[in-house]
Amino acid sequence: MTLRPYHHGSLRSALLAAAERTLRERGVEQLSLRELARQLGVSHGAPRRHFADRQALLDALAEAGFTRLGSELRAAVDVAGDSFPARLQAAAGAYVRFATDDAALLDLMFAGKHREGARTLRDASERTFSIMLELIEQGQSEGAIEPGDPERVGLLLFATTHGIAALDTAGLVPAERLDELVSDAVQRFLRSMREPALKR
Repeated sequence: MTLRPYHHGSLRSALLAAAERTLRERGVEQLSLRELARQLGVSHGAPRRHFADRQALLDALAEAGFTRLGSELRAAVDVAGDSFPARLQAAAGAYVRFATDDAALLDLMFAGKHREGARTLRDASERTFSIMLELIEQGQSEGAIEPGDPERVGLLLFATTHGIAALDTAGLVPAERLDELVSDAVQRFLRSMREPALKR
């Protein structure tokens, strides 16, 4: 086997890219530092200069996933302009696309952040979903969404969009209907959030 001369920084990036491909194509069970080293043509010990063990690799992969999701959400919101409904629609669509294109990575991200001691992943998750909280706060300030705890309102929106993605990955919804479902869900969400609360 010819060993590839990666320099210090590029080997870490190459390992993460190869790990993400393996995760997407074969599942998390098939991820190992030894197999990634074989794929990249480096010595078996080379990956351990960057990841102490398999869990460290998984955590780094999950953190990179949160970073990418955050970038995609921010880009979608920025392109949508100033209109709150348009920004919300764009963010919901971006999340569903990520969740359907990289379902295994998303599962790894959410599983990892709940692991004991995974403070870095929880911080990465909070940074990513702060974009959605900012949107909810914008909607509340403009009167498009009822006042209240933005996290509670955001959780309802998240449950809806994540549910749509789960239906797609389970094969229960045709892929060509995703945009339509997301649009309907956001419109219904906005209508329900504008309705006055029932008097007790």
